[in-house]
Amino acid sequence: MSGCDCDSVKVDLIPYDQALENLLSFASSVNNTESVVLTEALNRILAEDVKSTINVPPAANSAMDGYAIRFSDVNSGATTTLKVTQRIPAGDVGDVVETGTAARIFTGAPVPAGADAVIMQEQVTVDGELVSFDAEVKSGQNIRSAGEDITENQVILKKGTKFRAQDLGLAASIGVSHFKVTRKIRVGIFFTGDELVEPGQPLGPGKIYDSNRYTLTGLLQSMGCEIVDLGIVGDTLEQTSQAILKATQTTDLVITSGGVSVGEEDHVRIALEKLGELHMWRLKIKPGKPLAFGIVNNTAFMGLPGNPVSVFATFCLFVSPFIKKLQGRTKIYTQSTLVTADFNWLKPDSRREFVRAKIERNNSNQLLASLYPNQGSGVLMSTSWADGFVDIAEHTAVTSGDQVYYLSFKDILE
Repeated sequence: MSGCDCDSVKVDLIPYDQALENLLSFASSVNNTESVVLTEALNRILAEDVKSTINVPPAANSAMDGYAIRFSDVNSGATTTLKVTQRIPAGDVGDVVETGTAARIFTGAPVPAGADAVIMQEQVTVDGELVSFDAEVKSGQNIRSAGEDITENQVILKKGTKFRAQDLGLAASIGVSHFKVTRKIRVGIFFTGDELVEPGQPLGPGKIYDSNRYTLTGLLQSMGCEIVDLGIVGDTLEQTSQAILKATQTTDLVITSGGVSVGEEDHVRIALEKLGELHMWRLKIKPGKPLAFGIVNNTAFMGLPGNPVSVFATFCLFVSPFIKKLQGRTKIYTQSTLVTADFNWLKPDSRREFVRAKIERNNSNQLLASLYPNQGSGVLMSTSWADGFVDIAEHTAVTSGDQVYYLSFKDILE
């Protein structure tokens, strides 16, 4: 579509699946990597597999506070009495448990040689140096075997994994302190609109506060991106073109909000066509039809709509998977789940709709999706209220009780 006069030529709307496939075909994983310490790895993307050099636990250890014993010493069906000859706290290594003896042991302490069962302290009676019990005992009970969690040479985290808090703990458990990660994706952002005012400033006649800047900033931060913020750009073709050129010089992706429709003050799409290549424009979805995608100076460019909900929706549906592919993630697509509609949608549209929904579980353990009452593209409250999108196909009506596809915001942005 590069070079077309899209205002005068009818442009067919591009279906969602086709648009996403086209978009991702232009995304290539970044090759640059860097090393980070464990405390800086949260939300970073692994550039190589992490393999354990040890067993975890390294030796069999006690799963609870109690007494390490020989199973062969147990008097089945009768009381067993043993002499306590040693005490083994976590971090110490005990002596061999001889026949007829027991070792006082604590959670996490290595099970001493000779012992093959641990009886919990609540099941014994202590009388000086003697312990007695008549509880049933099984060989190996209450013992965590060596390598029960992780075995030597096991890959515990795969290349393309986004570090979560639990992954940091897992990596720490094998003693790894440094990791090779992909460098952060650099995303340039700017916003068009002479009507925009920064929060904290007086709101004059005809002006609105710039919410899109903070929505996008938060979304990009949640995905671990480095942000180059060029701020608000005036509604002129010259200023828009200058901002695009500046943003594409040092970034992997440029995102704008507004200026991609067909109005006289919408300059982003026109600037994109003049400066580079426009590969996609006008999608068959709601909200978010006027999304422009192209390439300028070998840098990907996405012009998102100006309406607040459309910005959020198109980021979730298109920008998020694009960034994940740039990051080299193992998981790019968001898996939808079937839930039960707790609403009626009786006026289907010719476009595929992504409506804001909240999920709750009823008394029958069903997941129910309810909709925010106003699904307008300017109603930003709907995105804060909702948990995700219900995906409604073109020309499709929904009645309460129908099964519908649901996409979680958390899964999209994780």
